[in-house]
Amino acid sequence: MDPRVVSRSKWLAQRVELLEKEKAFTRNYDALVAQRQSLPWVLVEKDYVFDTERGEESLAALFNGCDQLLVYHFMFGLDWEQGCPSCSFWADTYNGVGPHLRARNTALVAVSNAPLARLLEYRTRMGWDFDWVSAGRNSFSTDFAVTFVEGDQSDNQRGYNYSNAYREGEHPGISVFHRLGDGGVAHSYSCFGRGLEAANGAYHMLDMTPRGRDEAGLPFPMQWVRRRDEY
Repeated sequence: MDPRVVSRSKWLAQRVELLEKEKAFTRNYDALVAQRQSLPWVLVEKDYVFDTERGEESLAALFNGCDQLLVYHFMFGLDWEQGCPSCSFWADTYNGVGPHLRARNTALVAVSNAPLARLLEYRTRMGWDFDWVSAGRNSFSTDFAVTFVEGDQSDNQRGYNYSNAYREGEHPGISVFHRLGDGGVAHSYSCFGRGLEAANGAYHMLDMTPRGRDEAGLPFPMQWVRRRDEY
């Protein structure tokens, strides 16, 4: 028998002890969320134009009637033939949540630099239906610090994940915007790196298991991830 197998009473005692720590973590998380929601906003002053299924649209139009907008910066470069496997993993978990977000006055859109036709072709392959638009003809991705071009450090907010690290190429992120009463748009929040895990339900489910993500022996944590039609 596995040495970790104990009596129900011993298991229950340790489970109750862990529950108190989980409750403390939840309270701390609630306080962190409140601090995040109290951040000031920054007016978006550039007139970004995106290529969408509906034609050219401004950032304000992407709200689609909502007051809040979540943008997932999906790694899909201008000359890439297919989307990033890790971003595809994330997309599998947030695809379908749009109606629930809209019930709370929030829109969700994925933004990438690749041409729109290539994005939609890949979306069809993967069976997704979320709104996906191309920023390949504007500076949105560089300004919001997910795309870095050698020699270009304009408006990209101190490098990737606020680290002063100007790592050339494509990177993932989430940016949040709010529509203003005068028709303008404000930027309220962005996160990168492990901050994106909040949008990946699969990772949180794995975290409930004894082995968890089981990534310790891999060359890098997400080495195991494939596009779901490639496993």
